[in-house]
Amino acid sequence: MHNLVVIVLGIDPGLASTGYGVVEAQGAGVAALDSGVIMTRAEDVLERRLALLYNGLVKLIEEYGFDAVALETLYFGQNVRTAFAVGQARGVCMVAAGERNLPCASYTPQQVKSAVSGYGHASKDQVARMVQSILGMASMPISDHASDALAVAICHINTGPWASAIAAATAAALRSPSRDL
Repeated sequence: MHNLVVIVLGIDPGLASTGYGVVEAQGAGVAALDSGVIMTRAEDVLERRLALLYNGLVKLIEEYGFDAVALETLYFGQNVRTAFAVGQARGVCMVAAGERNLPCASYTPQQVKSAVSGYGHASKDQVARMVQSILGMASMPISDHASDALAVAICHINTGPWASAIAAATAAALRSPSRDL
């Protein structure tokens, strides 16, 4: 019997550093396929930085053939300039996904933290340790941005539309053991 396989790109958007996490869910298991950070240089003009981000995301999308993209929502703190930059980076992420007809879902930082640690106000370190544990990684992710992106992907798999699709496929397989999914 084959399990439904879903590959999700989790994104922690930012202009200087955009974290990405590639998570595969098969049945009840999840695994990290890749994670990292797409970096841009502050001395580059805005349009060049956004183009570099876009190109990095397109490369990932082409490499993995995702089923969905999950983004962390914009956290609007006291710095309006930072909020606009993150919003622009987030828009680029959505355009890269939209051009390829990939559904995008958004999750607040509290939703993500709650989905991976059970506590919506968990620290970055707690989230990183839970991501490492959930995904069975030998070491913690390379950066907070990569860790957050993996957490966003886990959140989507566990709470998004894929959670019910995986549950339905698993239930159907249990009812009909001779049928492959």
